[in-house]
Amino acid sequence: MEFALVAPLLMVLVFGVISYGYMLSFRQALSQGAAEGARAAAVSSYPSATDKEQAALDAINDALEVDAYGISCTGTASGSALKKDAETVGTCSVATAACASDPTKDCVTVSLDYLYKDNPLLPNFPGVGLLLPTHLTYDATARVS
Repeated sequence: MEFALVAPLLMVLVFGVISYGYMLSFRQALSQGAAEGARAAAVSSYPSATDKEQAALDAINDALEVDAYGISCTGTASGSALKKDAETVGTCSVATAACASDPTKDCVTVSLDYLYKDNPLLPNFPGVGLLLPTHLTYDATARVS
């Protein structure tokens, strides 16, 4: 009788820890992907901004697909979408502009926004989805060398 009363609470706790931990792992992969994209564009040997932005998109895709999340950034640097199984699950962008700290230098900013509530990576257990965020976003900026 006692187990029947405690089991649902225990199950919610276990599935909550699993769901939240997986979401945090994915958030880390997004931040790593954005940082890798900004770094790749900043150190790219290509002279044009378009080529640098493409290097950033390639680095983002490498970071997100290697982690087995199956997410890719498709399209052009200015108007890209995060896709999972051909479905749009968010946005990604790469922009080159003058640095705020030193306007004589260019900076590359990579922005990723994943719509997590609409596209969770794990099936939702009843009640657990209330604790998960609606968006996972990350921005990374690097100065072009």
